[in-house]
Amino acid sequence: MGHPALRLVAGVLLVAGACVASAAAPTPAEIATLCASAEGPAHCGRLIEEAQLKSLPNLARRDGDTLTVSLFPSGQRAFADTTTATTEKSYALFDYWSPVNAVVLLVNVGDDASFAILQRATGQVTDVSAEPVLAPDRQRLAVADFCARCAGELSVWRISRDGIRKELVWKPQPAWRDATAKWKDADTLVLEYTPGNATEARTLERKLGAADWRRP
Repeated sequence: MGHPALRLVAGVLLVAGACVASAAAPTPAEIATLCASAEGPAHCGRLIEEAQLKSLPNLARRDGDTLTVSLFPSGQRAFADTTTATTEKSYALFDYWSPVNAVVLLVNVGDDASFAILQRATGQVTDVSAEPVLAPDRQRLAVADFCARCAGELSVWRISRDGIRKELVWKPQPAWRDATAKWKDADTLVLEYTPGNATEARTLERKLGAADWRRP
């Protein structure tokens, strides 16, 4: 539930001869445009996916309630939407990180949005609470999870072939109401945030070498 635009709705890589085009994660403005007439979070996800599938025609396919993503060098991984008496869970293709051969999925459970990262080489899936942002050195990702019902933390994750592991966690005090993260370089994050008692956004640079990170 960490992507601002999603909360509003809720409330050429060549690999072994198979061409997968490059794409970028939709911006908040693009999401707002795509989902302007969406009936809810799941429908919004499908509209985002429809646009991404056009840019990534050889990466995944949609068949009814099932999204199937191709793995490398072979195989596939299916993600099926489910419905119970109390809630609905849906998956949607959101982004493709060609430098690390990973697919980012938007996961909607009721009105809550999160993300899942599928490593195509192993089929391993890592769940993260908000939109992950890949570092320029491709060795880490950052997740800024800030909203009224979020964890209120910034986390940094290490990427390896064996999986994606949470490496650093930081919780600002006093708490922030919302925030987004971008990488300035491989060792520096730029955070645009709004403190809980403020109305205007502020900007903060944070080094990975800062002493007050917590290691989980």
